[in-house]
Amino acid sequence: METPNIDKQTQYDRRYMRMARTWAENSYCVRRKVGALLVKNQMIISDGYNGTPSGFPNKCEDENNVSYPYVLHAEANALTKVARSNNSSEGATLYVTASPCLECSKLIIQSGIRRVVYGETYRLTEGIDLLKQAGIEVVKLDEE
Repeated sequence: METPNIDKQTQYDRRYMRMARTWAENSYCVRRKVGALLVKNQMIISDGYNGTPSGFPNKCEDENNVSYPYVLHAEANALTKVARSNNSSEGATLYVTASPCLECSKLIIQSGIRRVVYGETYRLTEGIDLLKQAGIEVVKLDEE
């Protein structure tokens, strides 16, 4: 059933963002759980959540609640996962529960993603600014 007065793309955006929020629940990080979905032609081609690299303990923060420097962001996990597959991120949309940082934004640009939809705004906005400067469509999707 379609929601009246909401275009089809917004409906898809909301659905994929709900899925990204659900995926974030897989994170072992305590301070912030972030989820990401990479979608192309209405198919999920990759997913990710913030956490430690393969083979590391599933503990993201030290005793002072500071994230370990080797913790991967959800976007980076989704991008490295698609890189190991037969899929291409060229022209895809990235749904992420928090706005990308500067480092993840560089990866997003280089991966050919054309659109980024995010939920909450991270305290630093350089990543969003860089995406816009690169001509990537950036959409902040408020929670329903």
